[in-house]
Amino acid sequence: MKNNLSAAVKAKLELLINNRRAKELDIIEDSKVLLRKKKILENRNVEMVKGNASVQLQNIEKVSKREQRVSYQCHYKYFHKDQESFYLEEKTEDRIAVFQNGTIIRDYKVEHQYDETFAESDDSSNERVSFLYDRLAAVQYAERWWNTHNPKFKNFDVNCTNYVSQCLHAGGAPMRGYPGRSAGWWMQNNIWSYSWTVAHSLTLHLGNSKSGLRAKAVGAPEALMPGDVICYDFQGDGRFDHTTIVVAKDQANMPLVNANTYNSRMRYWDYEDSTAYTPNIKYKFFHIEDDSGSKK
Repeated sequence: MKNNLSAAVKAKLELLINNRRAKELDIIEDSKVLLRKKKILENRNVEMVKGNASVQLQNIEKVSKREQRVSYQCHYKYFHKDQESFYLEEKTEDRIAVFQNGTIIRDYKVEHQYDETFAESDDSSNERVSFLYDRLAAVQYAERWWNTHNPKFKNFDVNCTNYVSQCLHAGGAPMRGYPGRSAGWWMQNNIWSYSWTVAHSLTLHLGNSKSGLRAKAVGAPEALMPGDVICYDFQGDGRFDHTTIVVAKDQANMPLVNANTYNSRMRYWDYEDSTAYTPNIKYKFFHIEDDSGSKK
């Protein structure tokens, strides 16, 4: 069973690296996303030099005498050459494969709703909180916890904004507003503000806050630095669904990001290789500001 899954994963890597299309791809429902990723790499003039993936079985459910439903996680590692430099992109996927008489007949990614019910965030407080933003510390935290969870914080099935908030806090951004859930930005005593955990609320907070954690919206991804934040409105309907943190820049000065919910690191910023991507997608690019008097 694990060997069959490993063969399907190998077929994906062969398509991305060596342009070989195997029959195993026919039962992978999200295989079109691979072709988008391949096109993105070509457009960026980035070569995927090597890749590997490991499969971890999580649950086997017997549906009938002939059929089994297998939940598994796949951890991908892609080694990229970007001009004269190299970097490692990683991601994990929760997947389900349906076996019939020992043969995979269906293989698909488990989709999670990107964000929970939207709640308005109120930043009318006059509380004055200053800080200096340590971008290196924020990025180090993002790298340490991209694929596991810090037990000091509550974890959520939809964890993207909680993860980014933790990264910002590790960089020195101070919590404020407790205990009002619609006020400020905070998590403590097993409760939290909407802006800490909900993508749209954090988007509003970054754009409106005048104290503590705050940011300046910039017009292009090239203007971002490691430690900055990108917010995603996948449907283009005005409600932001997802957040990532910039951890590096590629040779074209474009951001590479880390994220949770679908755990990934050093991923190209635009998410065109995501099943959540739509042609209507909109972005907000936030440069985190502090009280240093200059950009760090």
